[in-house]
Amino acid sequence: MLLSTWLTFMLASWAISFSPGAGALSAMTSGLRHGFARGYWNTAGLILGIMFQLAVVGIGLGTLLATSETAFTLVKYLGVAYLIYLGWRQFRAQAAPVKLEGGETSLESRRTLILRGFLINASNPKGTVFLLAVVPQFIDAGQPLAPQYLAIAGTLALTDTVAMAFYTLLAAKVLRLLRSPVHIKWMNRAFGSLFMAAGVLLACFRRAQ
Repeated sequence: MLLSTWLTFMLASWAISFSPGAGALSAMTSGLRHGFARGYWNTAGLILGIMFQLAVVGIGLGTLLATSETAFTLVKYLGVAYLIYLGWRQFRAQAAPVKLEGGETSLESRRTLILRGFLINASNPKGTVFLLAVVPQFIDAGQPLAPQYLAIAGTLALTDTVAMAFYTLLAAKVLRLLRSPVHIKWMNRAFGSLFMAAGVLLACFRRAQ
């Protein structure tokens, strides 16, 4: 991959990573509930989900997903169901004071945070269709593909690591203000509603014909 091509993709990656979406919402929810150090484990899952999406595009399954109405609809509604499920759980979460970092916590384990992040990104066909439209523009078919896909994967992982750290830290900074059960209750409802809204928006998404 030429340096000029990679730099262009790097700029595009920053825009992709910082764009608001279910991933950013998940990072903020994790930071809000667990603080930065623990909540940031969710980002590992989000990045694994992106790598999965990129692999789907790289091996050609992205084309099937983009052209097959049945496959696209199946994956899309799995993603919709998962986002709405997360939203409903968050909406009904107990209004217990948030624990500061280093304290005891009975909330999600690191494994659960990673799995949640992975499922959010891996079950979103919108991401596959988007990558399918963007990635080929930076691939030189006349050169070995593996190094080019590795460069793209590494770049996306880097920018998402920084972007999700920003979103997680932004939410974690609110922790000291959320000591009142009333505040926590409405914050849970707000984030839960946003997750469900993201599910509805995904349900309305249509692949390009």
